[in-house]
Amino acid sequence: MTTVHEPAAAAVTSAELSVWPASTTETLPGDLSVAGVSLASVAERFGTPVYVLDEAEVRDRCRTYRDAFPDAEVLYAAKAFLCRAVAHWMAEEGLGLDVCSAGELELAVTTGFPPERIVLHGNAKSPRDLETALRLRVGRIVVDSPSEIARLAAAVGRDARQKVMVRVVPGISAGGHEKIRTGTDDQKFGLSIADGYAQHAIARILDQPQLELTGLHCHLGSQITSVKPYLVAVRRMVGLMARLYEHHGLILPELDLGGGHGIAYRPGEKALDLTALARKVRAELAEACATASIPVPRLLIEPGRAIVGPAGVALYHVLSVKHTGEHTFVAVDGGMSDNPRPALYGVRYAPRLIGRASTAAPARVTVVGRHCEAGDVLATDVALPADVRPGDVLAVPVAGAYHVSMASGYNLVGRPPVAAVRDGHARLLIRRESMEDIRSRDVGL
Repeated sequence: MTTVHEPAAAAVTSAELSVWPASTTETLPGDLSVAGVSLASVAERFGTPVYVLDEAEVRDRCRTYRDAFPDAEVLYAAKAFLCRAVAHWMAEEGLGLDVCSAGELELAVTTGFPPERIVLHGNAKSPRDLETALRLRVGRIVVDSPSEIARLAAAVGRDARQKVMVRVVPGISAGGHEKIRTGTDDQKFGLSIADGYAQHAIARILDQPQLELTGLHCHLGSQITSVKPYLVAVRRMVGLMARLYEHHGLILPELDLGGGHGIAYRPGEKALDLTALARKVRAELAEACATASIPVPRLLIEPGRAIVGPAGVALYHVLSVKHTGEHTFVAVDGGMSDNPRPALYGVRYAPRLIGRASTAAPARVTVVGRHCEAGDVLATDVALPADVRPGDVLAVPVAGAYHVSMASGYNLVGRPPVAAVRDGHARLLIRRESMEDIRSRDVGL
């Protein structure tokens, strides 16, 4: 094990806690608590892997968005993480929902979420997706391809109307990884301004009396930490709105700028400045609309990761420590089945030993998962105490988004539970997937 020549910290520093929920404290040496609940006690009570979500942190982040964008409609991007409790929190905090499937939609509505505050997305919506959206009377459907227009109009029927938006590709490259950049013309989402497909689709929608076009939508990508791409998007989207007014006399009342707001996963990393984003986007929108002589549309934004990501912590038990040449591998009881993001996007985390105090010097290690894949790596070249050993508990912050929502059944290990913490209490939101759950789906014998 390669030892780092720096003193072992006696206590957690404020810099280290910068990417943890705001309620995180070191109650005992080596033990962290979130919302007054010991993380080590959560691991003991619910087993590991287990995900912990700070309810107050989620709610505070919802309010921060509403305060920053008081005149906008804030839609929580459910694909980041959705369960009945989260849908309930969003409803209580006054947010809408952005969903991508009939499953997300039905879970939200059957929980009591108002369907008129829900927007349905998807580059390839299934017949079930559209049928469910119309049956539950979803607020808006975002048209993503020309083929959806006739299908949707036919499904609506003659005596009804459905509000729709058109997803436009503004030709902007932004995002933390090439696989999560969605604002360019060379990917599967939306209709391009450059080749005229967006304009053609809008003209077709205007010919369908069953469809009411309320606005334009764009989404540039994910994990964006700069305000500039959003300002470029505003100018290009307003330019299209101006041309629609010139050619069709059409004034659209809504403009959805999507989400993709970047957060810090490790101390010192950059995050999107929400205050600057809100101020500059409003100013850019007002100026662009004044120049084009069109009314300022109402903004919609769709944060997901930025609301739940920093509120979540993943807990694992160490299963083994292996020294191979110059490398040390610390294997835990989870991995790519509950967090595929490092394998997909090369995401880097800052795991920490909890549950016991260690005076050992930090050492560089690679934290790996339990699955039969060389790419099953959770954290590369990170510092952990040199005496880390089987049975220890590791905590990974910034785990609230795109972990459980992307979890798989690989190796049939079962998806992890999710517990919420608040005011010194922990409660289960999603139970652990059991072998009985897995067996019950297997009906082929």
